Amino acid sequence: MFLKELSRKGLVTVLYDLNGTVHTLKGRVHQLNLRDQVLSLKDEREKVWPIRLSGIKEIHS
Repeated sequence: MFLKELSRKGLVTVLYDLNGTVHTLKGRVHQLNLRDQVLSLKDEREKVWPIRLSGIKEIHS
């Protein structure tokens, strides 16, 4: 799966939809939970942000 490969490369930028608004988040992959369909990113301030896989529009490494 390409998300597992991105987690090894370091920083990623994710564009995702949350309640009809597109947001951008840059960080490292903290956890990938395929059961709950959630990708967790840790930003520069070490805060963990959960993102639903269905809301992801683009991922850049």
